[in-house]
Amino acid sequence: MRSSLLTRRVLLHPHPPAPSSITGSIATSFRAATPLRNLTTRRSLRPTTTPLLSRPPPIPIIPKCARPFRIRRITPADHITGLETAKPLFSSDQMRRAVRSPSTHAVIVIAVAGALIFYFANLETVPVSGRTRFNCYSTEAVREVGETQAKMVKYELERSGGRLLPDWDRRTAMVKRVMAKLIPFSGMADERWEVYVIEDPHTANAFVLPGGKVFVYSGILPLVRNDDGLAAVLGHEIAHNVADHIGERMSQSIGVNALMYSLVLLSAAFGAAPFVMQIFGGTLMDIAFARPMGRLQESEADYIGLMMMAEACYDPREAVGFWRRMDKAQQDAPPEWMSTHPSNQSRIEKIQEWLPKAMEKREASDCRSTMAFADLFQRARRMGVLIEA
Repeated sequence: MRSSLLTRRVLLHPHPPAPSSITGSIATSFRAATPLRNLTTRRSLRPTTTPLLSRPPPIPIIPKCARPFRIRRITPADHITGLETAKPLFSSDQMRRAVRSPSTHAVIVIAVAGALIFYFANLETVPVSGRTRFNCYSTEAVREVGETQAKMVKYELERSGGRLLPDWDRRTAMVKRVMAKLIPFSGMADERWEVYVIEDPHTANAFVLPGGKVFVYSGILPLVRNDDGLAAVLGHEIAHNVADHIGERMSQSIGVNALMYSLVLLSAAFGAAPFVMQIFGGTLMDIAFARPMGRLQESEADYIGLMMMAEACYDPREAVGFWRRMDKAQQDAPPEWMSTHPSNQSRIEKIQEWLPKAMEKREASDCRSTMAFADLFQRARRMGVLIEA
């Protein structure tokens, strides 16, 4: 038995035990040399007199996700430091070599030529005003955008607890009455027109989305005062759809974004910080392109809407009165060059310039005889006279 234990000790440990106690030395050195995870397995090879309760507990294995961690507060200075110490994706020398490369020049020439072909292939003329503009979106695509926006407006209205006026409300009837006279002269009679009047006396606004979705806030009705004033507002909003201004703005964003990112790449090639050019370039593009285009479209919608309401036998002079009342209601309007809309005074001046032509259109529509018959009909109705054909 003694020889077998010595043989087992020699196999398990390279160093011989002390000669004092062979059995005790084997057990002691065996526990010292064996790892804890293999202790149970290796002790089963021999009998032991150590009680189970006196053995050291196993070391728990804690996964990394369960270990405690320190929470570090990130300050704005950390972001600035990170931007200052961040390494660029491409070095300045690499960008300069890429810009000066003949293959890069060929790519630029091909891209510019393709962009010019794409631009001139998508030029079209705006109805009524005759302005030439770039528009690469189809009517169906713009209509889908309008449908999506209409759903968002309804969702926000429900979420905020807003209310739509019923059809029997006199304000809804007024809007539908004016729309019924304007639509035949809009060239968009085939659209599925839907009228929604929102109960909000504090908001003076109205808009018409592509696809014939009309939204009017009740707060604008005291400013229009009558059907002629409402025709000026609704004619203007319908005109945005006649001229497809949403499709034009979507098309414009393609060119503006392409130009801005080209400037970002060029600034990186010449050693400037790309993110700085992106920030200031976006602001510059907004002031130089987006806002002037918005003012141009608003003025164009004023003109188209004025001619439309005149052809529908509404008095175009009421448009001037409406914008004067709107000017008094808006006390803190921003400067015109910072806005996407012309100032109310500029609108009044332009409409007064267009009034002679609008009055000619109204007379050409034979509105005098139509309005005279309407006045006679209303007078007879008030007197209780039955009119028979």
